[in-house]
Amino acid sequence: MVEFDQYLGFLAFLTILTIGFWLMIFLLTFVVPYWLTGNLMEMWKERREAKKAKRNE
Repeated sequence: MVEFDQYLGFLAFLTILTIGFWLMIFLLTFVVPYWLTGNLMEMWKERREAKKAKRNE
């Protein structure tokens, strides 16, 4: 028979596993694309400014 302490440990394990799963889903579907999009936009802005500065010389 399962004792109460083992039951609480199993619930804690499931809770941590579920939190980790949803954190990975959140990171892969929102944070990483947001970071990449911002990074690419910043690179394009810097290139555009470098081209404008080169033309004005």
